Amino acid sequence: MTLIYERFSDVNLSDVFFDSLKDDYKEFPDWFNRKAAQGDGAYVFYNQLGLVDGFLYLKREDEAVLDVYPNLPPYPRLKVGTLKINAHGTRLGERFIKKIFDHAVEHNLKEIYVTAFEKHEGLIALLRRYGFDVYGNKSTPNGIELVFVKRIGAFHSDSLLNYPMLDMKSNRCFLLAIYPEFHTRMLPDSILKNESFDVIQDVSHTNSIHKIYLAAMQGVASFTRGDVLLIYRTNDYKGPAHYRSVVTSACVVEEVRNIHEFSNFTDFRRYCESYSVFDLRELENFYATKRYPFIIKFSYNVAMKKRITRGNLIDEYGMRPKDRWSIVPLVPWVAKSILINGGVDESLIID
Repeated sequence: MTLIYERFSDVNLSDVFFDSLKDDYKEFPDWFNRKAAQGDGAYVFYNQLGLVDGFLYLKREDEAVLDVYPNLPPYPRLKVGTLKINAHGTRLGERFIKKIFDHAVEHNLKEIYVTAFEKHEGLIALLRRYGFDVYGNKSTPNGIELVFVKRIGAFHSDSLLNYPMLDMKSNRCFLLAIYPEFHTRMLPDSILKNESFDVIQDVSHTNSIHKIYLAAMQGVASFTRGDVLLIYRTNDYKGPAHYRSVVTSACVVEEVRNIHEFSNFTDFRRYCESYSVFDLRELENFYATKRYPFIIKFSYNVAMKKRITRGNLIDEYGMRPKDRWSIVPLVPWVAKSILINGGVDESLIID
Protein backbone atom coordinates (compact mmCIF):
# COMPACT_ATOMS: atom_id res chain seq x y z
CA MET A 1 0.00 0.00 0.00
CA THR A 2 2.05 2.87 -1.33
CA LEU A 3 1.69 6.47 -2.45
CA ILE A 4 4.17 7.12 -5.25
CA TYR A 5 4.81 9.60 -8.05
CA GLU A 6 4.54 7.62 -11.27
CA ARG A 7 4.48 8.30 -14.99
CA PHE A 8 1.09 8.06 -16.70
CA SER A 9 2.62 5.51 -19.08
CA ASP A 10 3.25 3.17 -16.13
CA VAL A 11 -0.31 3.41 -14.78
CA ASN A 12 -2.94 0.92 -15.95
CA LEU A 13 -5.78 2.95 -17.48
CA SER A 14 -7.87 -0.25 -17.57
CA ASP A 15 -7.92 -0.41 -13.76
CA VAL A 16 -11.58 -0.25 -12.63
CA PHE A 17 -10.62 2.75 -10.50
CA PHE A 18 -10.73 4.93 -13.63
CA ASP A 19 -14.20 3.82 -14.77
CA SER A 20 -16.06 6.63 -12.99
CA LEU A 21 -13.64 9.21 -14.39
CA LYS A 22 -14.31 7.85 -17.88
CA ASP A 23 -18.06 8.16 -17.18
CA ASP A 24 -17.80 11.75 -15.93
CA TYR A 25 -15.32 12.93 -18.55
CA LYS A 26 -15.76 11.38 -21.99
CA GLU A 27 -12.41 12.75 -23.09
CA PHE A 28 -10.56 11.22 -20.12
CA PRO A 29 -8.92 8.28 -21.99
CA ASP A 30 -7.62 10.59 -24.74
CA TRP A 31 -6.36 13.09 -22.14
CA PHE A 32 -4.69 10.32 -20.14
CA ASN A 33 -2.94 8.94 -23.22
CA ARG A 34 -1.71 12.42 -24.20
CA LYS A 35 -0.20 12.85 -20.75
CA ALA A 36 1.45 9.45 -21.08
CA ALA A 37 2.93 10.41 -24.46
CA GLN A 38 4.26 13.67 -22.98
CA GLY A 39 6.00 11.81 -20.14
CA ASP A 40 3.90 13.45 -17.42
CA GLY A 41 3.42 11.94 -13.99
CA ALA A 42 0.91 11.86 -11.14
CA TYR A 43 0.63 10.74 -7.52
CA VAL A 44 -0.85 7.23 -7.41
CA PHE A 45 -1.89 5.22 -4.37
CA TYR A 46 -1.89 1.44 -4.73
CA ASN A 47 -3.72 -0.85 -2.30
CA GLN A 48 -2.44 -4.19 -1.03
CA LEU A 49 -3.78 -5.94 -4.15
CA GLY A 50 -1.77 -3.65 -6.42
CA LEU A 51 -4.87 -1.83 -7.64
CA VAL A 52 -5.25 1.93 -7.81
CA ASP A 53 -7.07 3.50 -4.84
CA GLY A 54 -6.12 7.13 -5.38
CA PHE A 55 -4.94 9.37 -8.22
CA LEU A 56 -3.77 12.99 -8.15
CA TYR A 57 -2.50 15.03 -11.09
CA LEU A 58 -1.08 18.51 -10.45
CA LYS A 59 -0.04 21.15 -12.95
CA ARG A 60 1.47 24.62 -12.68
CA GLU A 61 -0.32 27.32 -14.66
CA ASP A 62 0.87 30.91 -15.05
CA GLU A 63 -1.49 32.12 -17.75
CA ALA A 64 -5.07 33.34 -17.36
CA VAL A 65 -7.67 30.59 -16.92
CA LEU A 66 -10.30 31.41 -19.50
CA ASP A 67 -12.46 28.27 -19.38
CA VAL A 68 -13.91 29.16 -15.97
CA TYR A 69 -16.33 31.95 -15.07
CA PRO A 70 -15.32 34.44 -13.84
CA ASN A 71 -11.94 34.05 -15.56
CA LEU A 72 -8.88 33.72 -13.35
CA PRO A 73 -6.29 36.40 -14.20
CA PRO A 74 -2.67 35.49 -15.05
CA TYR A 75 -0.93 34.31 -11.87
CA PRO A 76 1.40 31.45 -10.89
CA ARG A 77 -1.02 28.88 -9.49
CA LEU A 78 -1.43 25.14 -9.00
CA LYS A 79 -4.18 23.36 -10.89
CA VAL A 80 -5.53 20.13 -9.44
CA GLY A 81 -6.18 18.46 -12.78
CA THR A 82 -7.47 15.15 -11.47
CA LEU A 83 -8.24 14.10 -7.90
CA LYS A 84 -10.04 10.89 -7.05
CA ILE A 85 -9.84 8.63 -4.00
CA ASN A 86 -11.65 5.42 -3.19
CA ALA A 87 -13.06 6.27 0.21
CA HIS A 88 -12.66 3.37 2.62
CA GLY A 89 -12.39 4.98 6.04
CA THR A 90 -8.63 5.50 6.18
CA ARG A 91 -8.53 9.28 5.64
CA LEU A 92 -6.65 8.83 2.38
CA GLY A 93 -8.37 11.96 1.07
CA GLU A 94 -6.67 14.03 3.76
CA ARG A 95 -3.28 12.66 2.75
CA PHE A 96 -3.92 13.72 -0.83
CA ILE A 97 -5.04 17.18 0.30
CA LYS A 98 -1.80 17.51 2.25
CA LYS A 99 0.15 16.40 -0.82
CA ILE A 100 -1.53 19.20 -2.80
CA PHE A 101 -0.45 21.78 -0.23
CA ASP A 102 3.06 20.32 0.04
CA HIS A 103 3.42 20.54 -3.74
CA ALA A 104 2.20 24.15 -3.81
CA VAL A 105 4.56 25.19 -1.02
CA GLU A 106 7.51 23.36 -2.59
CA HIS A 107 6.99 25.26 -5.86
CA ASN A 108 6.12 28.60 -4.19
CA LEU A 109 2.59 28.67 -5.60
CA LYS A 110 0.20 30.65 -3.43
CA GLU A 111 -3.03 29.85 -5.25
CA ILE A 112 -4.64 26.47 -5.95
CA TYR A 113 -7.76 25.73 -7.94
CA VAL A 114 -9.79 22.63 -8.62
CA THR A 115 -13.10 21.86 -10.33
CA ALA A 116 -15.69 19.34 -9.17
CA PHE A 117 -19.21 18.31 -10.07
CA GLU A 118 -21.75 19.22 -7.40
CA LYS A 119 -22.61 15.53 -6.95
CA HIS A 120 -19.14 14.84 -5.49
CA GLU A 121 -20.24 15.95 -2.03
CA GLY A 122 -17.47 14.15 -0.13
CA LEU A 123 -14.71 15.80 -2.14
CA ILE A 124 -16.37 19.21 -1.86
CA ALA A 125 -16.69 18.88 1.92
CA LEU A 126 -13.00 17.94 2.10
CA LEU A 127 -11.98 20.97 0.05
CA ARG A 128 -14.12 23.38 2.07
CA ARG A 129 -12.70 22.04 5.32
CA TYR A 130 -9.24 23.31 4.41
CA GLY A 131 -10.16 26.72 3.09
CA PHE A 132 -11.17 26.16 -0.54
CA ASP A 133 -13.97 28.56 -1.47
CA VAL A 134 -16.37 28.46 -4.41
CA TYR A 135 -15.04 30.93 -6.97
CA GLY A 136 -17.31 30.29 -9.94
CA ASN A 137 -18.15 27.55 -12.41
CA LYS A 138 -16.90 25.77 -15.51
CA SER A 139 -19.26 24.78 -18.31
CA THR A 140 -18.19 21.76 -20.40
CA PRO A 141 -19.86 19.16 -22.66
CA ASN A 142 -19.82 16.89 -19.58
CA GLY A 143 -21.86 19.34 -17.51
CA ILE A 144 -21.27 22.28 -15.15
CA GLU A 145 -18.55 22.00 -12.53
CA LEU A 146 -17.95 24.23 -9.51
CA VAL A 147 -14.59 25.99 -9.35
CA PHE A 148 -12.87 26.06 -5.94
CA VAL A 149 -9.93 28.32 -5.11
CA LYS A 150 -7.58 28.28 -2.13
CA ARG A 151 -5.21 31.20 -1.54
CA ILE A 152 -2.40 30.23 0.80
CA GLY A 153 -1.75 33.15 3.11
CA ALA A 154 -5.28 34.55 3.08
CA PHE A 155 -5.94 34.96 6.80
CA HIS A 156 -8.91 33.36 8.56
CA SER A 157 -9.72 33.41 12.25
CA ASP A 158 -10.13 29.62 12.16
CA SER A 159 -6.72 27.92 12.19
CA LEU A 160 -7.95 25.00 10.07
CA LEU A 161 -9.10 27.30 7.27
CA ASN A 162 -5.60 28.81 7.41
CA TYR A 163 -4.01 25.39 6.83
CA PRO A 164 -1.07 24.93 6.31
CA MET A 165 -0.18 28.36 7.74
CA LEU A 166 1.35 28.66 11.22
CA ASP A 167 -0.04 31.64 13.14
CA MET A 168 2.66 32.65 15.63
CA LYS A 169 1.28 36.16 15.95
CA SER A 170 -1.96 35.20 17.66
CA ASN A 171 -0.88 31.98 19.35
CA ARG A 172 1.83 30.47 21.53
CA CYS A 173 4.57 28.04 20.49
CA PHE A 174 5.82 24.88 22.18
CA LEU A 175 8.26 22.05 21.64
CA LEU A 176 6.42 18.74 22.13
CA ALA A 177 8.34 15.48 22.56
CA ILE A 178 7.05 12.27 20.91
CA TYR A 179 8.63 8.82 21.13
CA PRO A 180 10.10 7.45 17.84
CA GLU A 181 7.76 4.44 17.60
CA PHE A 182 4.72 6.71 17.61
CA HIS A 183 6.32 9.53 15.60
CA THR A 184 6.96 7.33 12.56
CA ARG A 185 3.42 6.00 12.42
CA MET A 186 1.81 9.37 12.99
CA LEU A 187 3.88 11.73 10.82
CA PRO A 188 4.76 9.83 7.63
CA ASP A 189 6.37 12.77 5.82
CA SER A 190 8.68 13.48 8.75
CA ILE A 191 10.48 10.17 9.19
CA LEU A 192 14.26 10.09 9.22
CA LYS A 193 16.04 9.03 6.05
CA ASN A 194 17.26 5.81 7.63
CA GLU A 195 13.81 4.78 8.85
CA SER A 196 11.84 2.25 6.84
CA PHE A 197 8.87 3.38 4.75
CA ASP A 198 7.47 -0.13 5.21
CA VAL A 199 6.00 0.93 8.55
CA ILE A 200 3.83 3.58 6.88
CA GLN A 201 0.54 1.86 6.22
CA ASP A 202 -2.82 2.81 4.73
CA VAL A 203 -4.45 3.52 8.07
CA SER A 204 -6.25 6.56 9.43
CA HIS A 205 -3.57 7.92 11.74
CA THR A 206 -0.96 7.79 8.95
CA ASN A 207 -3.05 9.34 6.18
CA SER A 208 -4.88 11.99 8.13
CA ILE A 209 -4.02 15.66 8.45
CA HIS A 210 -5.42 15.45 11.97
CA LYS A 211 -3.68 13.53 14.74
CA ILE A 212 -4.60 12.30 18.21
CA TYR A 213 -1.90 11.83 20.82
CA LEU A 214 -2.27 10.85 24.47
CA ALA A 215 0.11 12.30 27.04
CA ALA A 216 0.62 12.68 30.77
CA MET A 217 2.58 15.95 30.81
CA GLN A 218 0.68 18.54 32.83
CA GLY A 219 1.60 21.34 30.44
CA VAL A 220 -0.63 19.82 27.76
CA ALA A 221 -3.72 21.02 29.63
CA SER A 222 -2.74 24.63 28.90
CA PHE A 223 -2.74 24.15 25.12
CA THR A 224 -5.44 26.09 23.27
CA ARG A 225 -6.71 25.99 19.69
CA GLY A 226 -4.18 27.56 17.33
CA ASP A 227 -1.06 26.97 19.44
CA VAL A 228 1.90 25.92 17.29
CA LEU A 229 3.70 22.69 18.22
CA LEU A 230 7.21 21.90 17.01
CA ILE A 231 7.41 18.11 17.15
CA TYR A 232 10.56 16.78 18.82
CA ARG A 233 11.33 13.16 17.97
CA THR A 234 13.19 11.76 20.97
CA ASN A 235 16.23 9.50 20.81
CA ASP A 236 15.84 6.03 19.31
CA TYR A 237 19.12 4.90 20.94
CA LYS A 238 20.74 4.12 17.60
CA GLY A 239 23.25 6.87 18.26
CA PRO A 240 23.90 9.84 20.59
CA ALA A 241 20.79 11.87 21.47
CA HIS A 242 22.81 14.97 20.58
CA TYR A 243 22.33 13.98 16.93
CA ARG A 244 19.43 11.48 16.93
CA SER A 245 16.84 13.57 18.82
CA VAL A 246 15.46 16.03 16.27
CA VAL A 247 12.74 18.57 15.52
CA THR A 248 10.90 17.24 12.47
CA SER A 249 7.65 19.10 11.86
CA ALA A 250 5.18 21.79 12.87
CA CYS A 251 1.60 21.13 13.93
CA VAL A 252 -1.30 23.25 15.22
CA VAL A 253 -3.48 22.42 18.22
CA GLU A 254 -7.17 21.89 17.54
CA GLU A 255 -8.30 20.93 21.02
CA VAL A 256 -7.26 19.21 24.23
CA ARG A 257 -9.58 16.92 26.16
CA ASN A 258 -9.26 14.97 29.38
CA ILE A 259 -9.86 11.23 29.37
CA HIS A 260 -12.16 11.64 32.39
CA GLU A 261 -14.60 13.60 30.20
CA PHE A 262 -15.66 10.36 28.48
CA SER A 263 -18.37 8.45 30.31
CA ASN A 264 -17.42 5.10 28.77
CA PHE A 265 -14.80 3.42 26.62
CA THR A 266 -17.01 3.40 23.52
CA ASP A 267 -17.18 7.19 23.47
CA PHE A 268 -13.44 7.47 24.12
CA ARG A 269 -12.64 5.00 21.36
CA ARG A 270 -14.98 6.74 18.91
CA TYR A 271 -13.19 10.05 19.53
CA CYS A 272 -9.65 8.66 19.26
CA GLU A 273 -9.69 5.76 16.87
CA SER A 274 -9.65 7.46 13.45
CA TYR A 275 -6.76 9.75 14.25
CA SER A 276 -4.84 7.91 16.97
CA VAL A 277 -1.51 6.13 16.56
CA PHE A 278 -2.55 3.71 19.29
CA ASP A 279 -4.17 0.35 18.54
CA LEU A 280 -7.32 -0.97 20.20
CA ARG A 281 -5.48 -2.83 22.96
CA GLU A 282 -3.44 0.27 23.80
CA LEU A 283 -6.58 2.42 23.88
CA GLU A 284 -8.31 -0.08 26.18
CA ASN A 285 -5.35 -0.02 28.53
CA PHE A 286 -5.14 3.78 28.50
CA TYR A 287 -8.82 4.13 29.29
CA ALA A 288 -8.68 1.56 32.09
CA THR A 289 -5.58 3.00 33.77
CA LYS A 290 -6.06 6.70 32.93
CA ARG A 291 -2.28 6.80 32.85
CA TYR A 292 -2.25 9.31 29.99
CA PRO A 293 -5.17 11.61 30.79
CA PHE A 294 -4.60 14.37 28.24
CA ILE A 295 -5.74 13.91 24.64
CA ILE A 296 -4.26 16.32 22.11
CA LYS A 297 -5.88 16.71 18.70
CA PHE A 298 -3.74 18.66 16.26
CA SER A 299 -3.26 19.23 12.53
CA TYR A 300 -0.09 18.13 10.76
CA ASN A 301 0.93 21.27 8.86
CA VAL A 302 4.57 21.17 7.79
CA ALA A 303 7.33 18.57 7.54
CA MET A 304 10.78 20.13 7.90
CA LYS A 305 13.31 19.46 5.13
CA LYS A 306 16.27 19.63 7.51
CA ARG A 307 16.16 18.16 11.00
CA ILE A 308 17.21 20.45 13.83
CA THR A 309 19.06 18.26 16.33
CA ARG A 310 19.17 18.34 20.10
CA GLY A 311 22.73 19.61 19.68
CA ASN A 312 21.49 22.52 17.56
CA LEU A 313 18.87 23.39 20.15
CA ILE A 314 21.50 23.45 22.89
CA ASP A 315 24.28 25.20 20.98
CA GLU A 316 22.26 27.68 18.94
CA TYR A 317 19.14 28.31 21.01
CA GLY A 318 20.42 27.98 24.55
CA MET A 319 18.16 25.12 25.62
CA ARG A 320 19.45 23.51 28.80
CA PRO A 321 20.56 19.90 28.33
CA LYS A 322 19.72 18.84 31.89
CA ASP A 323 16.07 19.93 31.60
CA ARG A 324 13.35 17.46 30.69
CA TRP A 325 12.15 18.43 27.21
CA SER A 326 8.65 16.95 27.28
CA ILE A 327 6.97 20.31 26.70
CA VAL A 328 9.06 23.45 26.28
CA PRO A 329 7.50 26.89 25.73
CA LEU A 330 9.24 28.74 22.89
CA VAL A 331 9.25 32.46 22.23
CA PRO A 332 7.99 33.10 18.68
CA TRP A 333 11.32 34.25 17.22
CA VAL A 334 13.01 31.05 18.42
CA ALA A 335 10.26 28.86 16.99
CA LYS A 336 10.40 30.77 13.69
CA SER A 337 14.18 30.49 13.53
CA ILE A 338 14.06 26.73 14.14
CA LEU A 339 11.51 26.30 11.37
CA ILE A 340 13.36 28.46 8.84
CA ASN A 341 16.66 26.74 9.63
CA GLY A 342 14.76 23.50 9.12
CA GLY A 343 13.85 24.54 5.59
CA VAL A 344 10.26 25.71 6.19
CA ASP A 345 9.14 28.45 3.78
CA GLU A 346 8.94 31.71 5.72
CA SER A 347 5.75 32.64 3.87
CA LEU A 348 3.95 29.90 5.85
CA ILE A 349 4.62 31.71 9.12
CA ILE A 350 2.36 34.50 10.39
CA ASP A 351 4.30 36.58 12.93
